[in-house]
Parts: sequence; structure tokens; C-alpha cells
Amino acid sequence: AVVIVCVALIGAQAYDPEARAREIVGNMTLDEKIAMLHGYPGSGYTGYVPANQRLGIPAIKMNDGPQGFRGASGTSTAWPSGLSVAASWDVEAVSAWGTAMGYEFAQKGANVQLGPGLCVARVPTNGRNFEYASGEDPFLGYTLIQPLIKGIQSQGVIANAKHYVNNNQETNRHGVSENVDERTRFEIYYPPFEGAVEAGVGSFMCSYNLINERWSCENNETLATDLKIRLNPDNKRFWVMSDWGATHSPSINQGLDQEMPHGTYMNQTVKQMVVNGTVTMDRLDMSIVNMLTPMISLGIFDNPNNGSLDNNVTSTAHNQLARELSANATVLVQNRNNVLPLNPASIKTIAVVGKQAGPDTIVHGGGSGHVDPSFVVYPLAGIKAALGFPQDQVFNTDAKDCNGDMCVLYVDGTNDDAVVNASSQAEVVLVFSGTTSSEGSDRANLSLANGQDAYTTLAAAHNDNVIAIVSTPGAILLPWSHDVEAILINFMPGQQAGNAVADVLFGKVNPSGKLPLTLPNIENEVGFTTRQYPGLDDASQAYYDEKLLVGYRWYDHHGIEPKFAFGHGLSYTTFEYTSLDVDNKTVTFTLKNTGKVTGSEVPQLYLGFPSQAGEPLKQLKGFQKITLDPGQSTEVTFSLRDRDMSIWDVESHSWSVVAGEFMVYVGASSRDIRLTHALN
Repeated sequence: AVVIVCVALIGAQAYDPEARAREIVGNMTLDEKIAMLHGYPGSGYTGYVPANQRLGIPAIKMNDGPQGFRGASGTSTAWPSGLSVAASWDVEAVSAWGTAMGYEFAQKGANVQLGPGLCVARVPTNGRNFEYASGEDPFLGYTLIQPLIKGIQSQGVIANAKHYVNNNQETNRHGVSENVDERTRFEIYYPPFEGAVEAGVGSFMCSYNLINERWSCENNETLATDLKIRLNPDNKRFWVMSDWGATHSPSINQGLDQEMPHGTYMNQTVKQMVVNGTVTMDRLDMSIVNMLTPMISLGIFDNPNNGSLDNNVTSTAHNQLARELSANATVLVQNRNNVLPLNPASIKTIAVVGKQAGPDTIVHGGGSGHVDPSFVVYPLAGIKAALGFPQDQVFNTDAKDCNGDMCVLYVDGTNDDAVVNASSQAEVVLVFSGTTSSEGSDRANLSLANGQDAYTTLAAAHNDNVIAIVSTPGAILLPWSHDVEAILINFMPGQQAGNAVADVLFGKVNPSGKLPLTLPNIENEVGFTTRQYPGLDDASQAYYDEKLLVGYRWYDHHGIEPKFAFGHGLSYTTFEYTSLDVDNKTVTFTLKNTGKVTGSEVPQLYLGFPSQAGEPLKQLKGFQKITLDPGQSTEVTFSLRDRDMSIWDVESHSWSVVAGEFMVYVGASSRDIRLTHALN
């Protein structure tokens, strides 16, 4: 027995990833170390560091992006976006998504996925909100990011948590200083990145912007201190790379480990700094250990990746998963008179309105988060397929197409008379609208462009059963909401958009998505001044004067009812919440499906802090997605942590548990609270 124990201990030591990394680093020359501090051109991947053949260090092959492999058109899956999948509020679905993406990256030969995106949506018009899986809430991000990263890394691909930190606007992203206090950073903007650390993420990407007038990639406070120490109490190994061109100096002492995509600063300059003692050899070694440790722990050293950029990594299984993810994340925000789901047996004519329903449909955002799919099922096609049209008719865009007694009328919305005629003839009108955004610029506003609001209103004036389906990269204005019966939001739905929305419209999928951000009534409802956004001095100084009042926290504080609240989302069934009990930090209640069909609900737990804590009125601290059959009930349990009842103390630079009476709120959204209970 003693011999067996000794062998086990020796084996454990031999295969400890960090110990192995340190041994390799101990055998590296100074030039070999410097060679790993920056990227090199010419590989075909987004980022590349050549292999060290002498020491058996594999090449680092990085590729965009946060919601799929960006490469040759049609050879990888265009998944729903990060914000879309966040709308599922479903940790199992997020895990499956991460695993599938990781597989595709590995098959393409990449061992670093430049994603996921984690930033909290401070600015509703931010052009990259569609990429970020946190929505507007730090706890939502903290929770969903973990299974996403674990899924990616289960395939031997290192996830890259980005963009650290406060990359909250694209306007002047290369020059704006995001001026934000320490408490706000830790309570609002850091938790998703903290979740990444806890999940064992292998790498981070620092952002283009400055934080408090220091470039993100050379900010000693946010990188070397906050990320690598305060958010990393277990001293886990990961490396920080710069966003592409975001390095402004050889910032290795400030916490940057690698410059991408080239070596403008982290090159021979660092070598000279080591020689003259400005950078210690220990500090240089640690940067390399930070890279090698996750590479070893995820099997990149021992399991050679034979994937190729030329591989077509799509599959029938991934197409089906993309469809399921999109349907699962579709949010039913309005359903008057239970107009949905539609029953084809009782309908003879359906009108479909809007270019968004046809071949020009928007399914993704732009920039590094864009993927060119091999196909897109646009909504008109998905609807016809669901109605049983023959395959040779499914992709027709004729003004009128019939299959037996069922007819589908299609108009693109550009001609008012055509909209009126189609709407007047149909029993149901499905109005599709959409907008998109991209890396590099913010949205001009939250409105739908190109007359889409007008044709929605026009259709509603000529038909009492109008259902609006909106694809959007973030928050959106719905000025016609009182004119239509039902509204579905599917964010950026990916290549299976049409099939997924048809699954929801006709009841094959009971919607269970919840809004990951607030939908406002008007532009700039949160009242940002120019000082807050886009910033003073030509958008070079943005001040976070709202502090903790981001998203629904602002609405609660000011007593304003949003158009649709954070966490809101309806189902084709109904749920009853009863029997709330709070025992110490354990919260239990009973959830029952009181409707007639199987459905999934996402009960949400919010905490209200004692007034002296200076916190927002309530904050998300727990959620679960639960599926119940008609009449079925279950006991739901949330376990609160000390951390959930703490605030960031800027004096001690640590979390401090708040004493006093808390309020526990349990409900179906941030504004649909069903149960309350005091907690001392």
C-alpha cells in the first residue's frame, strides 16, 4: 500500500501542469522566452505563435470569434450570438453551445478560441452588446460564463475571456478613458471575469480603451492587481493577451503577458529590460508559465491537434443544436388573448411581412463576432416548412404560395398598398423586423430603420392578429407594442433563424427565454449625459456617474416602468409560486405548472440589501431553468453565499458581508415578483 501511494504521489507531481510548465521554462533560452511574448503573421489564423520544436512546445493558433469560427465562408456553424444564448438563462444549453464551438475550433486546427465575450451592457447602443453573454447583469454573466468556458475547454481549446475591462462602447474605443470607481468595477463589471477565473479559463484579452486614464493593457491596477490577485485568490494560471493593436508599451510589469498580433513592444525591448534589470527574469518566466500551464492542463502538449483551416466542421448535429439554442433563447414578451401558439388547422391564410422574413434576413452582427454560414434558413422558409409545404416551395419568395388550402402571402414591406392588401386578406399577420450592429461603431439609436416601424403599424391597422418578430443586437424600441397582439424577440438568432422561430410560432417549442437586458420606452431613457456617454472631449473621457445603477437597477431606483423588464419572458403555460421559506441562507419555494402544456420557467431570486449598504433596490442572486409537465410541481432551492450578501469595501480592497435585514424577492422577472420574505 505504501508503494502504491508513493507511485501515485510521484505521478501527480510529474503531471502537475504548472510544475511541468516551470520545468520547460527552466530549459528555455532568453530568446525562446521573448519569442512567445508576441504574435507572428502568415499562419491563416487570427493570431499565431510558432512552435518551439526543440522543447516540444506546440504552436498557439488563435481564431475569432466569440460565437463561432470566423474563416472560410460556409465551413463552420453560425451560432446564435452570445447575447442570444444568454436569453436562454439555461446553463445546460450554454454548456452544449460551448462544447460544440470548442469542437469546431479544434477541428479547424485552432487551440485558442478568441471568446467568449463577457462585458456587462452598460450602454444600450453599444455595437458589441450582441457578442456579450452577460446581458446587463453581473450575476447572469458570472453564472453563464462558467459552463460556456468549461464547454469550450473540454475540447482541448483554450477559451479567451474578453474584453477586459469596461469595453462598454465602440465610439472612440481606441482612445476613450472609461472612468469608473473601484467599487463599481468589482460589483458590476468584474463578476463575469471572476466567473471565468473560477471556471479555469486559460486566457484573457485586455481591451482597447483606457481605464481611469491608463490603457487597459498596461493598467497595473486592473491587470496585475485586480485580475491576477484580487479576482484570483487561488493563484490560477492564465495569460493576458492584448486585443489586436491594443499594446502601447512593453507592459509585462503591469500584467500583460503577450502582445497581439505582432511584436511592436513585447520584443527585443523586453529582452533589453531583462538584461538591464528593469524586468526580472522571474517576471518574464511567469508570463511563459501563464501560457504553458493551461496548454498542458487542456492536453494541447500531449494530444496533437491535426485539424485544418480547410476542414468543413459543420454537421447535421450542430445545425440541429443551433436551431434548438435559438428557439430556447427566443423571448415571448407579449401574447394578448393567447394568440400564440398558432394552430395551422384553424388558419387558411397567413401573411408574412418584411424583408427580415426573406433572403436578406439579419441573423448576426459584424466584426470579429461574424461567421459566414453555409446556409441560412430565413423565416419565410421556416414557416413554410413548418406548414408542410413541399421542399421545392419552401424557399420560394412569391407574393402568394399555396399548399392545398393553406396559403402564405409574402410582402417585403416596401409598398404600403401591398402591406394593406396582404394584411386584409390574412387571418394572421407575421411581421418581421430587424437591425444589426458591428464591432467598430455604436448604433445611432435603438430604433428599427427602413420603415419597419411604419409597416408594423400599418399591418396592425388592417388586421387584429398581428404578431411581431424582432431580431436585434441589443435593446430595441417597440413603439407599436400596443397595436399588436404578440411580440417575439430572438436577438441575433444564427443560421437556423427561420426554423427556430417557426418552432416557437407553431408551438413545437414552448418559449422559455427571458430578457437579459431591459427594453426601454424611449431613447436614452436612463438619461445619460454626454459626460457619461459617449464622453467629454470628443468621447475621450467617459464618466460612470451612475455607478451601480446599470440596467434594471436604474429603473428600480427611479421608479420607472420599462417597456419590458429584465428577466421577463412568457410561456404558453402558466406557473404558480407558493410556500416561500427562508432558513438562514437557504431559500425554498414551490413552483407549479398550472397550465395545459409542458413548459420551462426561470424563477429568479433577487436580494434587497439593508439601506445603509448603499446598494440598488434589488439585485439578481440566483436563477434556475426548470421544466414541468401540466399540474406538476417541484420544490426549488437557492443557496445564498456570503458573497451574495457582501459589498466591495474600497478601504480593505475586499468583500465585506453586510449586517442587517435583507429582503428576498422571488419571481418571474425583476418586476414580476411573486414572493417576498425578510432575511436577517
